[in-house]
Amino acid sequence: MKIKYLGHSTFKITSDKTIVIDPHDPEYGTLPADLTADIVTVSHSHHDHNYLAGVRGEPKIIDSVGEYDLDNIKITGVPTFHDDSLGVKRGGNIVFVYEIEGLRLSHLGDLGHLLNDDQLNQIGPIDIVMISVGGTYTIDADQAVEVVKQLQAKVVLPMHYKTADSASDSVLAPVDDFVQKMGWKVEKVVQFEINTNNLDRFAGKVIIFSS
Repeated sequence: MKIKYLGHSTFKITSDKTIVIDPHDPEYGTLPADLTADIVTVSHSHHDHNYLAGVRGEPKIIDSVGEYDLDNIKITGVPTFHDDSLGVKRGGNIVFVYEIEGLRLSHLGDLGHLLNDDQLNQIGPIDIVMISVGGTYTIDADQAVEVVKQLQAKVVLPMHYKTADSASDSVLAPVDDFVQKMGWKVEKVVQFEINTNNLDRFAGKVIIFSS
């Protein structure tokens, strides 16, 4: 499968079907004009994660917890919170798990807390995790390191951090703090292609996407 980072918390996964995750609105950068998907997953209903107008086609929208079997792809939504106060401050958040081509990927959305045992059991073992690291509205770098350890993820794709496309007054931290605290090797890519045969080559790495 191929994974492309489209800024903020938005990813495009290309396999038997094309999945777009948490499409962001133009305030956070311009999505590709030809962005088309078969499936769109939305972790929560904030404008920087649910810009469905930016995705062409007639995709199946998954924005609720539960299990979804879509031909050769299984998607599971696990309920979590956008803050560390059981959702009092910012509401709920869905962690999605994608089972694709024999690999298990997870996009944590705007997770705002460490995971409890029940959530970890529902999520299960993870090969590749897409995780917020910018803090303020989500877990910060220190907490992100702990969540990666909780999930025992093999490969890390940071997201939701300050970039050149972020607003000038963005309160998000850049990715560097997380990279330093994680202590793993960094591999910079434009597009990330991974499968069961090359997973070991990327194990123990933080993947940073560049344009």
